[in-house]
Amino acid sequence: MKIAEKYLKALKEINDWVIVSDWAKKVGELYPDILAKAEHDALNQANETTGLREIAARISSNISRGAYAGLIEIDPTERPRKVRFIPESEQAAHIKQEIDDDVAPLKRDEIIKLAGQGFSTHENYRVSEFETLSKQLKLYFGLNFEVDHAQALLNKEAAGQHHPDNLQLLLKDHNGKKNNNNWQRFSLDEQIQYIETAIKLQSLVAPKFEIDLEQHVLGSILERLKSIY
Repeated sequence: MKIAEKYLKALKEINDWVIVSDWAKKVGELYPDILAKAEHDALNQANETTGLREIAARISSNISRGAYAGLIEIDPTERPRKVRFIPESEQAAHIKQEIDDDVAPLKRDEIIKLAGQGFSTHENYRVSEFETLSKQLKLYFGLNFEVDHAQALLNKEAAGQHHPDNLQLLLKDHNGKKNNNNWQRFSLDEQIQYIETAIKLQSLVAPKFEIDLEQHVLGSILERLKSIY
């Protein structure tokens, strides 16, 4: 059995979501010979390291190279990232889902393009303003806002429409977790409160990132938001 396959077997033994460093520990438990060799290799490294770090680095490298494509699932929202072994009974469905996820942006773009062809000038303006305001919140406040469709365009049960009345601003992390789920769109007051709360939290660390939170700019952005919401 190749070493990469032994790594995979160790992950299968864990049978749960796990960070790479804990995966490496399981490899060391199951295969003391691999750990011993890694410890020996670590002694010859210019930088201070350990056998477990060497194993974790090799596992991470295998993941990045796609050596376990279709065999493991990665949760990119976690830091450090978590992975799990995909049972054989789930692998075909997982591959299909990954393909669907990969082509989803193209399908979404087609829906947006088709809908935009029927927009009035004012509707086009409202959509473009949402996009502009999300960029300005990032530029002036260091917050990664995205334009979200409250009723998701690719929701399988009740797909939403690409229209300014279906748009809202969400932080990227929140938008990623929402994915293709449908939410009740924020009211204007809720949208403003959401943005102000995010900026209030940002103010706690803004000096460390050399971000100048200019309230006059925020006021201008919110007034523009009110005019298009």
